[in-house]
Amino acid sequence: MESPARVIACRLAVDAEAVCRHYLSNGRRQGQYWVVGNVENAPGRSLYVRLTGPTSGAGAAGKWSDAATGEHGDLLDLIGATMQIVTLKDTLKEARRFLGLPRPLTQATQKAPAKRGSATAARRLWGMGQPVEGTLADRYLQKRGLGGMAQTNSLRFHTSCFYWRKGHTPLEPPETWPALLAKVTSPDGRLTGLHRTWLDPATALKAPVVPPRKAMGNLLGNGVHMGDADGIMAAGEGLETMLSLRLALPDLAVVAALSANHLSALNLPKTLRRLYIAVDNDPAGRSAATSLAARATDQGIEVIQLSPRLSDFNDDLRAFGLNDLRAHLRPQLTPEDAANLLDPIPD
Repeated sequence: MESPARVIACRLAVDAEAVCRHYLSNGRRQGQYWVVGNVENAPGRSLYVRLTGPTSGAGAAGKWSDAATGEHGDLLDLIGATMQIVTLKDTLKEARRFLGLPRPLTQATQKAPAKRGSATAARRLWGMGQPVEGTLADRYLQKRGLGGMAQTNSLRFHTSCFYWRKGHTPLEPPETWPALLAKVTSPDGRLTGLHRTWLDPATALKAPVVPPRKAMGNLLGNGVHMGDADGIMAAGEGLETMLSLRLALPDLAVVAALSANHLSALNLPKTLRRLYIAVDNDPAGRSAATSLAARATDQGIEVIQLSPRLSDFNDDLRAFGLNDLRAHLRPQLTPEDAANLLDPIPD
């Protein structure tokens, strides 16, 4: 008797192109292959998925390989990698959902489905996102002074993201608004949650809902990571705050913890030797920075606090411009970091 995984993989291979269009929507068909950048659905040409052939064996439809990483497998493996699902059980569950198959009648399947706002729901929503560049989310970032940040790997755009107002009843359908998605990960890169900023298509500003931002999944200790922390990293609260710092210092890895409480509890990479803390200029922000600084110092990490002139660095960016922000940051960095992070950047 064939294993459930083999049966599901063969079912997926019957319509391999439909699987690719759903999970790798940023790719395109080239001849008998679907071509995309990687398993995270980035644009590009590194990953190839065979679209034709038998459902199993040599030359089977659904077989894929990433020339850049050496990863390979069948469509079941691809779904697991794309959705960042870590267990075969959950991968099979997602594949059955895609195929419209009933769940197997076991005691485990009698459990309630993943709750709205869970890490599993966050992975699925992230998989539905598309690149930000050229979208409403790109226009939103530009209005925040963050032009050029649309290609950040931790950001995606969703054209119609559910929004549940406070006090809604289960019988009421949710509203839908476009949304900027930000991927929340652990220090080792595992997706644990998602941050959503709902947008108004008429203005390219935040949508007229309260609150216009919500997070889902496991946030404690995790954050929106941008760049690889090679011994040096900056941490702060807000997404736009840390995008502003990333724009000013593009070679500095940053992480947005998304709130003061989460900043104080942020997990730090074990290889970190110097931490810059972007301090929000309010009591909660200063308290969170002090708490994180104490923990980092106890771990033997050098801590330097970065202070904005206004309430945060995005306010500084919009009020004074990018060159002024860089000039304001320079004396707050170590001389070594100022030379490495600022001097190569043309005015």
